[in-house]
Amino acid sequence: MPLTPRLYPIVDAVYFPEARSLLAAAECLASAGCTLLQYRNKSHNARQMLDHARELRNRLPASITLIMNDRADLALAAEFDGVHVGQDDLSPESVRRIIGPDRWLGVSTHNSEQLAEADKTSADYLAIGPIFATSSKDRPDPVVGLEGVRRARQLTRKPLVAIGGITRANAASVIEAGADSVAVISDLLLDPRKSAEEFFRILR
Repeated sequence: MPLTPRLYPIVDAVYFPEARSLLAAAECLASAGCTLLQYRNKSHNARQMLDHARELRNRLPASITLIMNDRADLALAAEFDGVHVGQDDLSPESVRRIIGPDRWLGVSTHNSEQLAEADKTSADYLAIGPIFATSSKDRPDPVVGLEGVRRARQLTRKPLVAIGGITRANAASVIEAGADSVAVISDLLLDPRKSAEEFFRILR
C-alpha cells in the first residue's frame, strides 16, 4: 500500500449545504494536486451519501484515492478505495471483512492506548488527534498536542495521520513531531485550491 500523502483533505458535508459546492471543492483540491480525499457526512441519509459519493467517484480522476468515513457498505457501493472508522464505529476487523484485503482501512485514535490497540489490527494507517483544539467536531476528544504525536510515532510503524485543528500555521510542526500526514478540514474551506497549494509548499 502506498504511504499516505502529506496532505490528507477531508471534505465534510456539514460545511457544504449544496452537493454542487461540495463537488466543486473536491474538484479544486484535485486540481491542486491532492491524491487522496476523504468524504465525511454525519448529517445526511444513506441515499444522499451514496449519491454524493458516486458523483465524487465520477467527477474526480481515477488516480485519486477516495476514502469513505464510517460506512463500509457505501464505500463498496460507490467504488471507493477505502474506509476510515472511529472508535464508536464498526471494529477494524469487521470493516476489513466487508471491504476485503485490497481497500485502504484507516482508524481514528485519541490516546496511546487506543493507538496501540489499533496498531494490532489490519488497518493500513492510523490517525491520532485532536492535535489542537478543533471546531469540526461537536464533542471533541481531549487535545493530545504535539507530544501525543511523538508518543504515537513510537508506538506504530504504520503511516500516521494527525488530525484536529491543523492549519498552514502549525502543519510543519506536526510533521516534525512524527506524523506522516496531516488531515485538514477547516483550513481548506476558503479557496480550496489555493489553500491546498500553500499546504504543499509548507509540507514539502
